[in-house]
Amino acid sequence: MLAGVGTGMLLVAMPVQTLSLHGGVPKAIAIGLVEAAPFVLSTVLALAIGLGRVRVPPRTLLVADCVLRSLTFAVLGVLAVTGRLTLPVLVAGLLFGATFRLAGSSSRRLLATSAAGEAGRFSVNGLLGLNTTFALYIAGPVLGGVVVATAGAGFALFVDAVGALILLAATLACVPRGTESRDALRDGGTHESGWRILRRRPVAARLLVVEFFFNFLYMPVEVALPLYVGGSLHADASGLGLLWGALGVGAFLGSALVSRLRNLPQQPLLVAIIGLWALCPIALAVTGDLTVALLVFGLGGLVYAPFTPVAYSFLQSGLAPGEQQQVVTLWTTGATVAAPLGLALGGPLIELTGSTGGLALSGVLTLLLLPIAACVIRGSAPGRGLRHPEPPKSDLCHPGLRPGRGLRHPEPPKSDLCHPGLRPGRGLRHPEPPKSDRAVLGRTPEREPTCA
Repeated sequence: MLAGVGTGMLLVAMPVQTLSLHGGVPKAIAIGLVEAAPFVLSTVLALAIGLGRVRVPPRTLLVADCVLRSLTFAVLGVLAVTGRLTLPVLVAGLLFGATFRLAGSSSRRLLATSAAGEAGRFSVNGLLGLNTTFALYIAGPVLGGVVVATAGAGFALFVDAVGALILLAATLACVPRGTESRDALRDGGTHESGWRILRRRPVAARLLVVEFFFNFLYMPVEVALPLYVGGSLHADASGLGLLWGALGVGAFLGSALVSRLRNLPQQPLLVAIIGLWALCPIALAVTGDLTVALLVFGLGGLVYAPFTPVAYSFLQSGLAPGEQQQVVTLWTTGATVAAPLGLALGGPLIELTGSTGGLALSGVLTLLLLPIAACVIRGSAPGRGLRHPEPPKSDLCHPGLRPGRGLRHPEPPKSDLCHPGLRPGRGLRHPEPPKSDRAVLGRTPEREPTCA
């Protein structure tokens, strides 16, 4: 949570920092570039892990993310405070400093859910959502607005660097290196890529498509919000911080209620969340009052927050332990790669339609996603995960199912390993009870095969 506070401060600080040094670059496009930079290389790395067959321990990925982020953001903070930071340097720093961002985020979730076990997975996903929303959308933006207004946007970069060091210390203390070899994520692991596993889980693949477009259509809101606050609401950086804080309060309450949604049908719940969130940017576009905007954004956070915990729990419930890392990393990446694409599109879109027009368009397009989502994620019974029954692939389980001979009634196994009365080479006959050494006196006891 403490590490996330610094990242939440950047939601307010980075747009303000960008507006102070954008130069001849249009404001909306400059904000879009800065917001999209942390996702580019991190997406490439996460796709390599999810699509490839190389397995990197989750602890290693999380440690690498903390170290690189702390060093890079500290350098950016020094440049910002001394007045030597430029837009290209800021974009490059965010680009390289967040290389392990997605891999580290999915690793944190995997380490937490594997420690809790299958029974506690839903609760832990809800707790992670509660943790993240409080840090990113309550404490972070409010403190970010205060820091930007009093000390300057550059100091928020120092706070995020310190937060990365706190997360590094927690990871080293809570996940000792020696536990990696016996971690549940690596037991029974598979060398299959995440994409190949997703192809066997059609509901998970379809849900990934829905999540991609849901995030893609949300991203123009982040580009439009700083301009909307300064234009339609006539507020400053503190107003932007309050708006993000309102979203965080709503998201905090929504995350706290996740555990109460455990027994609800998950597919209709996910569709309802999409529809209710779509009304939020539309309502923002038609109001010019800060108080109303705070109420609307708070309600938006309330309905939006349960989406991620419910979706992840639904996904993980149908995966074997050895499939968790590659699938969750690939799924997280596919869902998150919508962010840079949506931000890249959001800049020109907001420049063309204005802040209120972009908000309204984002909401309308999300509403159009509703019937698609309802059709895409159907097909799995609620509460039964994503697994579909498959016939046994080995005749070791059902000896009567012989490959290449079609389906027929099971026959008794012909191996004397399981039935000592079936003697090889003498045809099939009724099983004879094994002769006990105590029943035949005067003979040397012979050991007959016993059933494994």
